Amino acid sequence: RVSSAMTDPEPSWPLWVDLPLRRTHADGRPRTPPRGRQILIVFGPPGSGKGSHCPRVSALLGIPHLSTGDMLRAAVAAGTETGLKAKEAMQAGALVTDDLVVAVVVDRLAEPDCENGCVLDGFPRTTAQATALDDALARVNGQKVTKVIALECPDAALAKRVCGRWVHAESGRSYHVDFKKPKSLRDGAVATPETMRDDETGEALIKRADDTEEALATRLSAYHAQSAPVLAHYHTTGCVARVDGDQTQERVWEAIEDALAA
Repeated sequence: RVSSAMTDPEPSWPLWVDLPLRRTHADGRPRTPPRGRQILIVFGPPGSGKGSHCPRVSALLGIPHLSTGDMLRAAVAAGTETGLKAKEAMQAGALVTDDLVVAVVVDRLAEPDCENGCVLDGFPRTTAQATALDDALARVNGQKVTKVIALECPDAALAKRVCGRWVHAESGRSYHVDFKKPKSLRDGAVATPETMRDDETGEALIKRADDTEEALATRLSAYHAQSAPVLAHYHTTGCVARVDGDQTQERVWEAIEDALAA
């Protein structure tokens, strides 16, 4: 089996503004896009904005945004050798091993659209996976992870974001009772399935089962336990950029762009 944290897409932290791609740094210096193959990893706890910013990094650099869950599902659907092994493990109710997850990722990185790199979302989750990824990249002309973006945000701010989030089940569109209200939620109204409706379809929005303070606390505990050793692993290579995620979306995006151009 594979945990839902690995396979279920994280609803994006709602972007309520259209963030521009800036051509200069904050001090006016010209922005120079990174050169060569870019293997980027984006870390961030639930509600940090990872689901919103990963696609923007992908668009900025012209490289695919890859999530572990999507890659596993695609490998299973395609019937690849590693996909069949992953399917066998899941059907048996077993955990998909680090070796299998790494094999699926390495296979995906060999596809033509990853020629210039990719944005990895949700991988690596363990130091064993990080080491295996490093070894696999090193075998391809000595390549390596070029940048690790770590979105950081206080747990209290994450709780406010996550617990106020409502989602349109079919499309995945995200709304928030404070930051991105649907048109159906009038000022002063209480958020309920009747008052929270998708702007495009008018269908009732839902609350994810794990968008509660209790569930979030469990997920954050697991995230911090997993991410700390992996970030420490990559700190030794000097490629980790810590970004304060407790800012406006514009500020966070500016910091990410600066980190990519550094």
